[in-house]
Parts: sequence; structure tokens; C-alpha cells
Amino acid sequence: MKVVFWLSLAVLAYTYFGYPLLLWIGSKLFSKPVRKEQIRPYVTFVVVAYNEEEYIGRKIDNILSLDYPHDKLEIIIGSDGSTDNTENIIEEYARSQSHHVTKSHVKYRVIISKERRGKISLLNEIVPQAKGEIIVFSDARQMFDVSSLRELVSNFADEKVGCASGELVFDDEEKSGVAGGIGFYWRYEKWMRKLESNIHSMIGATGAIYAIRKGVFTPPPPNTILDDVFIPLKVVEKGFRAIFDLQAKAFDKAAATSREEFTRKVRTLTGNFQLFVLCRRLFNPFKSPVAVQFFSHKFLRAVAFLFLMALFASNLFLMDKFPYSITMAGQVLFYAIAVIGWILEKTSVKSKLCSIPYVFCVLNFAALKGFLNFLAGKYSIKWEKAAR
Repeated sequence: MKVVFWLSLAVLAYTYFGYPLLLWIGSKLFSKPVRKEQIRPYVTFVVVAYNEEEYIGRKIDNILSLDYPHDKLEIIIGSDGSTDNTENIIEEYARSQSHHVTKSHVKYRVIISKERRGKISLLNEIVPQAKGEIIVFSDARQMFDVSSLRELVSNFADEKVGCASGELVFDDEEKSGVAGGIGFYWRYEKWMRKLESNIHSMIGATGAIYAIRKGVFTPPPPNTILDDVFIPLKVVEKGFRAIFDLQAKAFDKAAATSREEFTRKVRTLTGNFQLFVLCRRLFNPFKSPVAVQFFSHKFLRAVAFLFLMALFASNLFLMDKFPYSITMAGQVLFYAIAVIGWILEKTSVKSKLCSIPYVFCVLNFAALKGFLNFLAGKYSIKWEKAAR
């Protein structure tokens, strides 16, 4: 039990504290700056939507408002079997001769699938048709800052860059306690991505705002859950860098409830376990420049729930001796604060102190659920929107 306890503690300490510290040191010693220049290659902006009538019109207007030459911009909107008014909206933008889409010389195309095939299927159909040298991927809900496309594209002046991701900013973290906890987690995640990017490459991208060179696109297998992680990882496998640029921003709202965040993270973590198989070559330190990052950031974080359970269970058997009585008390206190965070969420009381342990537990329960879903093959490539 002592071996289990200390091994679990060591792995968790490395995962949450040791690895970030190594990243920070590594970024100071081995930083590889990206050579950004204000280049203007032809860009194709791709959005695949499912039942996004609330956002899709605003998204198209947002793309058209970006500080980028319209004669160098193509917009392709795909509808994956939408059953609401999404298709009518995107077709109206294509039809309207008086709308500024045609006046601004933007090439605008619509690809509609009447059957719900999944985002990957549509992406694999759209990208080969794209005319752009650079392909920008985004979702319907998140809006870009006016300079974000220009900032994102400028990274490709560096011939070693094959993928560039921007920063997703939550603009309503203070509206609920759980949103504050999610915001804290996301800031921690972005900090690590930036450090990884400084050394070589981030692990995955922010699906709301990222771009790749068209020539390095690898079509994801049809059952892939996380295209925004698979595509950048394959870019890295081909010898290019995947970098994180804080100057390119997209804006969104944080999950309003833990249930919404849990649902989203279960799908994400299920996809991570799938990627450990699809991109297993990246674990090999002799062939992968991101082997340490992939193992430490993606894998250990995904399986941390196993070590948390082992730490607690082994501590129960050892709690009558010092220092195990102290560590047991610390664990009980931490989980008690998490329970209080859950209660406060139910009563709509905000507390950052309680929301952070609570969100930590929610994310690790999501990892457990995602792992079980992956083992059982219980997952869908078709994203179901959570109620907001």
C-alpha cells in the first residue's frame, strides 16, 4: 500500500506541478520563436454547423468583418443535416445579390448534407475543394476579434509552422461559480499550451480558432471524435510545428453549469483515449518531437483519475500512521470543499475557492466516464448540443 500511495502521489505531483515546471524551464532554455510576418495568402474559412440558426448568420457577418483582404478570402459553410433554419440562413447569404458578400468579392460557398453524417465526413469533403493555401477552421458560436485572422495567418510566414491556433477567451467567467472554476482551468491549460508551443508544438488546437497549411492536411478517419486534436497532431507527425498564438482571439461563453461542462468533457476525454491509439507513434521519443508533451500533458492528465482513486484507497489503509493521517485529512478536506462547491452551484452562490476543487472533480469524473465509453465503444462522432 505504501508503494501504491507514493507512486500515485508522485505521478499526480508530476502531472499537475512537475511537468508544468519542466515546461516553464524548457521554454526559457529552448524557446524557438516563430517568425511572424504580415503575409496575405489566399485563405479558406471553413465552418461546419449543425442546428446553429441562432449563431450562423452572426458568424458569417463576423468573418466578413475581419481585417483581411476580401479578394484573398473564401468562405465555405457546411450544414451537417441541420433540421432548424440553419440551411435557409446560409443559402440566403449565397442567394442575396444585394448583400455585401458579393459586393466585397468574397467567394462564398455552401455545402449541405441532408443526411447527418458527422463533422468529419463534411470536413473531408470540403477541404480538398478549398482554394485557399491556408485553411481556417472554426465553429459557428465563437466570434473572432477583428485582427485574429490576420494574426493567425502571419504565423505561416515561418516555413516550419504547419498549424497555428488562437486563444479562446471566455467573456462571462464571473456570472457563475462553476464558470469561474472552468475559467481557471482554461487559463492553466492555455499557459501550458503556450509553453509547449514555445519549445516546439502544442498538443492539439482550439477548435474554435485554428488554421493549417492545406498541403499538410490529413483526412481524419470517419469515426474520429476530436478533429481539432487529430489534424494538428498529424501536422506535427509530418515534421511541422503546431503553435499557439495569443494575439489571435475568439470569444465564447463558459459552460453555465457543471452538467454542461461534464457532457462536453466526456466527449473530449473519450476522444483523447481514441487518439492515443490513432496517434500512438507520437509516444515514441526517438521519432516524435512531442513525445514528452503527448505523454505528460495528454495521457497522464487523461488517466489521472486512476491515480487519484489509488491514492485515496491506499491512504485509507495507512491513515492510522504519520504522515498518512495528515494526507488523508488533506484529501478529505479537498473533496469536502468540492462537495460544498456542488451545493453552492445548486443554490446559485458563487465561490471561486469552492468551484476550483469542484470543477477538478467534475473533469476527472468526466475522464473516468470517457475511458469507460471508449472501452465499451459507446460514443458518437455526431456532436449533440448541450442546453445552454
